[in-house]
Amino acid sequence: MPPQPHGLQMIDIGAKPVSLRTARASARVLAQPETIRRIRTHELEKGDAIATARLAGIMAAKRTSDIVPLCHPLPLESVTVTVNASATDAVTIEATVKATARTGVEMEALLAVSAAALTLYDMCKSIDRGMSIEDIRLEEKHGGTRGDYVR
Repeated sequence: MPPQPHGLQMIDIGAKPVSLRTARASARVLAQPETIRRIRTHELEKGDAIATARLAGIMAAKRTSDIVPLCHPLPLESVTVTVNASATDAVTIEATVKATARTGVEMEALLAVSAAALTLYDMCKSIDRGMSIEDIRLEEKHGGTRGDYVR
């Protein structure tokens, strides 16, 4: 098939084998110790930031193909998002996504941690304008024809 104008096209995955695909991604939100304490103890005006961030991550993973233009819609089997506020200066976020499909779920895992991090930022921005979102990255993926990847 010839390339589309401007080089944009959704990749044809029809001939790829269906297999169990998993991906795990992570992100960090750096914040002041008082902000982290308030996240941990649920003392934010908007409510429980950890539960809200987890839900945002799950919802984002399910909508990846609506947000990232050339991603295929996938029937996700599970999305797990963990938010850990035990450090004094950062919240760590991890997402694991699984699907039995013809293409990987890396983008779903990456979008899950990104949305969770943005949700934490939104819930805390009134008390900590100096927060930063860092280290959004794929930690590992399994399944598919190109094999496994572990950072």
